Amino acid sequence: MKRQTIGILGGSFDPAHGGHVGLTHVALRRFGLDGVWWMVSPGNPLKPNGPAPMDQRIAQARAILDHPRVTITDIEARLGTRYTADTLRALMQRYPRVNFVWLMGADNLHQFDQWRDWRWIMETVPIGVLARPGSRLAPLSAKAARVYAHARVPERASRTLAHGPAPRWCYINMPLSDLSSTALRAGGRW
Repeated sequence: MKRQTIGILGGSFDPAHGGHVGLTHVALRRFGLDGVWWMVSPGNPLKPNGPAPMDQRIAQARAILDHPRVTITDIEARLGTRYTADTLRALMQRYPRVNFVWLMGADNLHQFDQWRDWRWIMETVPIGVLARPGSRLAPLSAKAARVYAHARVPERASRTLAHGPAPRWCYINMPLSDLSSTALRAGGRW
């Protein structure tokens, strides 16, 4: 049986929006993924306020994206993990025949060095970074990008990201969406 390559897009999805959808479609195509899991997290340790109830966020995410290669899951809550590194360890143990790729918006690359065990994450799974509104070049000056500059896969070789040993990361430029969950909540549309 062929090993599957699954991209994991973790987040609170509070609420999910068209920007998440666009990022997912680009990731599937540009990184040559077999599928993407939207991993709806119980909460973000770096955010002071908790998100809306899990069932509400999952239902809304499923309403906004129905794609045969995308799974919307609360697996992080079921695993009882709170930090990405712990979740990845559990997923790799549970799914040994899956090649995981961690997906993130470029805005997260700026704070990636604040994540628990961020170096372990970088050195264990390939990371696909996708452009977000703001400066397209600023993410490349983030600490994680500088420390692992030697491990950067060129954009033109993005489909090879999952097919080599970590550390490996790739930054993809893409059409940008100004949508953000924060703005949608602030505007009362959630």
